[in-house]
Amino acid sequence: MSEKAILFDATKCMACRGCQVACKQWNELKAVKTANQGSYENPPDLSPDTWITIRFREEAEGNTVRWLFSRRSCMHCTEAACVEVCPSGALYHNEHSFVAYDKDKCIGCGYCVEYCPFSIPRLDAGRITGVGKIDKCTLCTTPGRDRLSIGEEPACVKTCPTGALIYGDRDKLVEEGRRRVDSLRMPHSKVYPQAMLYGETELGGLHVLYVLADLPEVYGLPKEPQFPVAAIIQKDIFRPLTWIVWSAVAAGLALNVLVARARQTQEKEE
Repeated sequence: MSEKAILFDATKCMACRGCQVACKQWNELKAVKTANQGSYENPPDLSPDTWITIRFREEAEGNTVRWLFSRRSCMHCTEAACVEVCPSGALYHNEHSFVAYDKDKCIGCGYCVEYCPFSIPRLDAGRITGVGKIDKCTLCTTPGRDRLSIGEEPACVKTCPTGALIYGDRDKLVEEGRRRVDSLRMPHSKVYPQAMLYGETELGGLHVLYVLADLPEVYGLPKEPQFPVAAIIQKDIFRPLTWIVWSAVAAGLALNVLVARARQTQEKEE
């Protein structure tokens, strides 16, 4: 099966936030209490019940202000630190190459929250670690709410009125993204000289590609996102040690049960 992706064109986004609403409705996420934060951006951040937000950024240009809108949600990285450090296998790449999530397997360790280069996953802070769960966008592939398996687009894409979001084969979307960037940066155009395609190669290739009107850092995105060194240590050193410890604990418990049963049998024989 070919890799799928979403292409987000920031120059076409009008910040209607229909994608936020559609995501809430399809995934049956709770409403979040909001308040005036001095910006049209609302809610102000992601949460276990908010998987997409549209970020509002104001850039001064002489006597005017330029609005820049961007989509903030899981980037579905190929080299996904969250997948690599997850000790329970709750996070994994599915057949579409998206970072899917099995909530039943989540142990609330918070490693994915700590090591994500884009600071996306959110842990339910209202519970004790080990009981709490993380949440994030699954690109509508959650079991029981899998739109892709029935031939539908992700809910956010379906509802976008301007075509700022497109879903399809990743290689074709890369070509479309390049075409749009070339069009924005044409020699006669002085509006978007810094336009670029973000996500083509970053972290092995993102499955949410961005057509940006300016440099990534202007949108609050890392210019060169890196797989955290600490995540490599966690993956290659601490996680194997964790499994050794858990295996030893399990073996000890099993031995304890066998010893207890042997004693009971001996007592009955006596």
